[in-house]
Amino acid sequence: MNIQDTIFKNDEKISYLLRSLYARYGYSHFKMSQFEEYDLYVRNKDFLISDSIITFTDTNGKLMALKPDVTFSILKNSKYAPGSVQRYYYNENVYRVSKDTQAFKEIMQTGLECIGDIDRYSIFEVLTLAAKSLQTISDSCVLTVSYLDFIYEIMDSISLSTDEKNAMLKCMGEKNLHELSKLCAESGVDAARADALCQLASCYGKPETVLPRLKKLLTGLVKEETLASFKNLMEILMSARWSEILRIDFSVVSDMKYYNGIVFKGFVEGVPVSVLSGGQYDRLMEKMGHKSRAIGFAVYLDSLRRQNMPKNYDADVALLYNEGVSADGLHRAAEALREEGLTVQLQRTLPPKAKYGKILQFQDGEVTAVEADA
Repeated sequence: MNIQDTIFKNDEKISYLLRSLYARYGYSHFKMSQFEEYDLYVRNKDFLISDSIITFTDTNGKLMALKPDVTFSILKNSKYAPGSVQRYYYNENVYRVSKDTQAFKEIMQTGLECIGDIDRYSIFEVLTLAAKSLQTISDSCVLTVSYLDFIYEIMDSISLSTDEKNAMLKCMGEKNLHELSKLCAESGVDAARADALCQLASCYGKPETVLPRLKKLLTGLVKEETLASFKNLMEILMSARWSEILRIDFSVVSDMKYYNGIVFKGFVEGVPVSVLSGGQYDRLMEKMGHKSRAIGFAVYLDSLRRQNMPKNYDADVALLYNEGVSADGLHRAAEALREEGLTVQLQRTLPPKAKYGKILQFQDGEVTAVEADA
């Protein structure tokens, strides 16, 4: 299945397949209200993809918001139980400013959150589900993984302001090595650490290629247990058949106030932006007063829809027939096509403006192709 396949004709089908996947792993469906109190979001606007929020005053005088995010609502309703992990998946419309039109848009978002005493298996499970989500969308996909703790440990060993750290993170995200080197020099970062940050920013590839390079680059700059933890997780993922789609990429970065540890993005062939994004956000949990840890991701179906994708079809096949044909034969011909996984619409004449993957004709008990200009 690839980006041209019928799965892309139907967002609901993708969403259904993803929800079924998450449910098989024991994730419970989280359903939220259309509205939340505005205060829930305003304190953590930096965590949101867009800080523009639609608000209104409720009849009781409270300032409410059309939800721009699902994670906050899940965190608000989660209860910490020592030693346990809560697993939720969601399929919700959120309201954000569109990158295309710069106007507010209702966006369907499917994703999951894993909250509680997160351990190595929890992280592995979420990354596994991220990989499986991408493969549900397309066989041609890549899951890029970064480890913020490497970057944080290097930066925390230097006297840097939050603004300086964020500026460096931005350069790393853009792979802007020239500006990153300049910032390091202006901030008094020593040569070894400046070189490590620049090499990390340009570091990309399969784990078996990158891991030896990381050990050589980071030994003495980060804790041995930090290196060992990341190496172990990558090796587990590689042994779980994800080697072909897994890439290490330290240009995948996130806001230091909220994220830590593993962060990741997912890409599919033919779409120039990430269709999946996630990571650990223990720092957000701490900021919100939670004792638990958390990791999750979201699949952005609108990223698929808004690109230069093939137009949605009304059906894969239009099967044309003439009056008086055998109803039984026509039915069997249509069912044979449906058994191939195709959607089939029967018509005597083509409706105006209808779109089909291909047009076939049923006549004299046979199915034949119809020329495109017929």
